[in-house]
Amino acid sequence: MALFGFSFPLVFLLLSCFTTLLLCNANAFPGHYHNPIQRHRHPRFASHNYRDALTKSILFFEGQRSGKLPSNQRISWRRDSGLSDGSALHVDLVGGYYDAGDNVKFGFPMAFTTTMLSWSVIEFGGLMKGELQNAKEAIRWATDYLLKSTAHPGTIYVQVGDANKDHACWERPEDMDTPRSVFKIDQNTPGSEVAAETAAALAAASLVFRRSDPTYSKLLARRAISVFEFADKHRGAYSTGLKKYVCPFYCDYSGYLRGWLNLKDELLWAAAWLQKATKNPAYLNYIQANGQILGAAEFDNTFGWDNKHVGARILLSKAFLIQKVRSLHDYKGHADNFICSIIPGASYSSAQYTPGGLLFKMNDSNMQYVTSTSFLLLSYAKYLTTARQVVNCGGTAITPKRLRAIAKRQVDYLLGDNPLKMSYMVGYGPRYPQRIHHRGSSLPSIAAHPAKIQCSSGFSVMRSQSPNPNILVGAVIGGPDQHDRFPDQRSDYEQSEPATYINAPLVGTLAYLAHSFGQM
Repeated sequence: MALFGFSFPLVFLLLSCFTTLLLCNANAFPGHYHNPIQRHRHPRFASHNYRDALTKSILFFEGQRSGKLPSNQRISWRRDSGLSDGSALHVDLVGGYYDAGDNVKFGFPMAFTTTMLSWSVIEFGGLMKGELQNAKEAIRWATDYLLKSTAHPGTIYVQVGDANKDHACWERPEDMDTPRSVFKIDQNTPGSEVAAETAAALAAASLVFRRSDPTYSKLLARRAISVFEFADKHRGAYSTGLKKYVCPFYCDYSGYLRGWLNLKDELLWAAAWLQKATKNPAYLNYIQANGQILGAAEFDNTFGWDNKHVGARILLSKAFLIQKVRSLHDYKGHADNFICSIIPGASYSSAQYTPGGLLFKMNDSNMQYVTSTSFLLLSYAKYLTTARQVVNCGGTAITPKRLRAIAKRQVDYLLGDNPLKMSYMVGYGPRYPQRIHHRGSSLPSIAAHPAKIQCSSGFSVMRSQSPNPNILVGAVIGGPDQHDRFPDQRSDYEQSEPATYINAPLVGTLAYLAHSFGQM
């Protein structure tokens, strides 16, 4: 697992601007969107089939399922796995997702995946048409598990599987015989970051199911409330109490800071989602009383499974811009600071881009920051459009259209508009990675090889140059390095491993693009 729109004549101007990373004048993109959900004016053609990519980005989650697979399972080379999960502590923890290319169920990234899948549906589900039900099923597969993991008051089961021992094997999830150890947090071993993220996931998902399944929605909301209370009351980092089991895999590197910085980003993030889901003024009061931590981190422009500051700013700015919650005015400024930090050539811009134009944060699973940032750009553009506002970056007006164009450029790079002409989504386009770092994909399927493949036997396959026999359709991997290079080596988990939290925000972004280009 990893450690982590415009008229036709402007198309070539856009491509030139963004590939050379120069600041385009905002006036080069005229027009105003009167309704953020209406189909916007765009070129008559699109360089990519965003609808196909959307379908595949959701399908990927079926390849990551743990537990008893349903009769309508579409990735057919997978079989049931982890059917005794939780038995070590006499609880039912069957189900959920494997986070990436291994066979461990990590609660922290799974919860973030769920939050982002839910946010994708909340913002852009109305554009998904036939894929909406598939997206909801992907969310429910996760929330059913999260409900199990939070079923006992005062306890949250945050991991199934010993990561160190799992990583010492290269075997299919259907064969795994490594210890399915269960790790939990409680008042003696707190974990505010993972508990709060779980609360955020449950709250966000409750909004997804509010109309289609109100009973389930209410259950999710009630559980989110109790889990948040636990997270806030018993403050501490699970990266401390469970360090030897969760580190270095999913430590909360952004840190749960004690003392004067006594509030973690996930607590504010969760409170923002609970405020949105419940409309209880207590959560708005909580945000107002504890929100200074976000103001203290205005330099922060990273959003991912480990750091929610930027996501919370964007979400809370929506409450100000759309719901007119005046007390959240400052979050519009915080969100604008984030936008200015990633606009190429803008004042205060600090983001790095590869020569080919890809946002680059770090070597390890960089594409997660590309997909999460692109989603935030489109979401914020939607809020700004509704409120008829722009972002002011050092005197330069950055329009919603500009944000959409940048997000599109990032997605187009991911789908193949890059120096290598490589799609970083498996199964999309004529050229995509063949040797992804993924146990189930790389080893023969149960149907092709019914006999068990022992723990260490699979490493000969892992080290080989043979293409993976099972196509994990829709998987988005870590991606190229800062020089746009990609070796397509299975052993290179930093660049070649997929992860659920890479795909989750991409679902919403692709839904918007598919709709905008008349593909839905």
